[in-house]
Amino acid sequence: MRLLRSTDLALRLLMRLAVAGDASPTTREVAEDMDVPYTHAAKVVAELQHLGLVDARRGRGGGLSLTGKGRTASVGALVRTFEGEGDVVDCEGATPCPLNSGCRLRGALRRAQEAFFAALDPVTVADMVAEPTGPLLLSISKGPGAV
Repeated sequence: MRLLRSTDLALRLLMRLAVAGDASPTTREVAEDMDVPYTHAAKVVAELQHLGLVDARRGRGGGLSLTGKGRTASVGALVRTFEGEGDVVDCEGATPCPLNSGCRLRGALRRAQEAFFAALDPVTVADMVAEPTGPLLLSISKGPGAV
């Protein structure tokens, strides 16, 4: 299974904010540091803000910060939210699979997908930046608290 770019960016952004300390990077700084288009980063930030995981302040002294809920958020729940509830394969697409009515693969893939999410459920954002990752993230950063 391959994660969507928005899921990957959301996880990396949360990790960056978890080690940012007192720094409050802007969405533009995060986009530049992560080498992604600003519009893509802005959409991900908006979704994380909507979920209550990130605080975004505008204007002078503004920027992004991780909320308490963001620090303890389940990675599995976050990945489910960004990836959606869709199947791994599209059996009902424009050209429906002829095996659809008697296929056992679809169910097996659905169980595998759920096992993937379940393995991530107990992992929190704070867990992802625990030693040695947090200090490593800081050591490779472009600026204070950057990833």
